[in-house]
Amino acid sequence: MQRFRVSLILALLFAVASTVLVAPPAFAQKDKKPEAPKADLVRTITRHETHRLPYGGTLSIVGAPAGSITIEGWNRSEIDIAAEIELHGPTNAELDLLAAVNNFAVDVDMNHVRIITSGTHDKNYMRQIAKKFPKNLFGLPWKVDFHIKVPELTDLEIDGGIGPLKLSGVEGAMRVTALQSDAQLSLTGGYLSGIIQRGAVTVTVPVRSWHGLGMTLQLAAGTIEVALAPGFSGDIDETILRVGEIKNAYDGLVPREEAAKNPRLFQGRAGSGGAKLSFTVGDGTIAIKPMTGAP
Repeated sequence: MQRFRVSLILALLFAVASTVLVAPPAFAQKDKKPEAPKADLVRTITRHETHRLPYGGTLSIVGAPAGSITIEGWNRSEIDIAAEIELHGPTNAELDLLAAVNNFAVDVDMNHVRIITSGTHDKNYMRQIAKKFPKNLFGLPWKVDFHIKVPELTDLEIDGGIGPLKLSGVEGAMRVTALQSDAQLSLTGGYLSGIIQRGAVTVTVPVRSWHGLGMTLQLAAGTIEVALAPGFSGDIDETILRVGEIKNAYDGLVPREEAAKNPRLFQGRAGSGGAKLSFTVGDGTIAIKPMTGAP
């Protein structure tokens, strides 16, 4: 009888021990959150549109969170919009859902064309048009690459996200903002006001004098490199707000005033002066150099 009781006690202890050892992993598996689906599939959607836009009109563009924006001037009174939308998703069915919301709309007025990008990055937009959109599809990467041609005399309003920005052959009132961009600006005139948080900006002025009011370009962190045509005439202001340096390798650029030298501030004049080009960097470098080749 005593041997039977000992066997029974050992059996009970073994059962309890087994429960204790097995239960935690079971509970852990139950509480474990499901992994987010992998966005292994990629879909590219192309769009092309042409609309009338007279000389002196305005183009406003609100870009995607990521993607490139290329705008160049041409001698037609119309705007040509070519775009590639790249989507990432787990399945084709879910790519169909993403394609329905990650897109852009074009609003055409008499002398104003607006390109507005919408998608899963805009919570207010999603609440209005897709309240029951699957939560696991929010935050998946996507981008739009724009290549746009506009009349040479056009006002521009550009709001970009993360990605390259190229602007050339346009003269007008231009406002540019971007979160992060390696920008290439080849301009001859107008007035440009630009604010970029981070990146490397290259400015090329391929003419001997700026046709217009000038340029004001501000960069929170990064580098600004300015290439001036040989024989350029204009006023150049350079400012480093915190940490960085100014490099002037353009022979015709001299200080406008004989003041005490400040390594983070330079106000110069090239040739006989003219429109003011102003460059400001928070942390980084400003470099002025001659443009290679003839204007």
